[in-house]
Amino acid sequence: MDTNAVRTIHLIHFAMFMLLAAGSQMQAQNTKTKYPAMAPLDQYMMERNSEIALARTAAPDSISHNAEVMVLTSKGYEVAAKGTNGFVCVVERSWETPADDPDFWNPKLRGPVCFNAPAAQFNIPLLLVRTQSILAGRTETQMFEDVKAAVDKGAVPPLQPGAMCYMLSKQGYLSDAGGHWHPHLMFFVPLTQPAAWGAGLPGSPVVAAVPSTDERTTTFLVPVDKWSDGTPASESH
Repeated sequence: MDTNAVRTIHLIHFAMFMLLAAGSQMQAQNTKTKYPAMAPLDQYMMERNSEIALARTAAPDSISHNAEVMVLTSKGYEVAAKGTNGFVCVVERSWETPADDPDFWNPKLRGPVCFNAPAAQFNIPLLLVRTQSILAGRTETQMFEDVKAAVDKGAVPPLQPGAMCYMLSKQGYLSDAGGHWHPHLMFFVPLTQPAAWGAGLPGSPVVAAVPSTDERTTTFLVPVDKWSDGTPASESH
């Protein structure tokens, strides 16, 4: 594929992401009305072996086969399979979305993700704080307050250089608007301006997510061309 074609594809993907992330005001209001509060917990749960298998689809088998896998239980996330390569794979639920996201309580969301060791050391404690807060019956606002407090108190280890993750599962469901969206890598850095990575510039494949002031991080996404099973991303669209 020539360079111009690749750039065109990247621009299309970037435009798609921005539309999905921002959405229209009407769509956001409708979704908020659709998911105004947490659904019964069993709607967020999965059969254990199915969740392990789904978590492993986040990355190629060469990575996820030897990764630790965590699953959601009624008491929070727990280790379901030991790993040997430092990676940790989980299926994130809707409360991993940003503040005020219209899908925050959407029980259909399933986000398979596989963190490398530096990312896991930071993101897994955050995942546990968010989940414990939600399972304790806290509101969306209160959950983010709990996250900020945990970061302020040092209960979450500092973000280390090289933190990244794989989100290459075509079986995931990231939002009502975007479904599984597109296979991508994510890179986690301390709060920084998107321009530092050239994010969003014409021809750049880098997309910047909304910075998190509570977690004090900026996340950059880079779409890739294949799902974790090696099939071209275009085959699923």
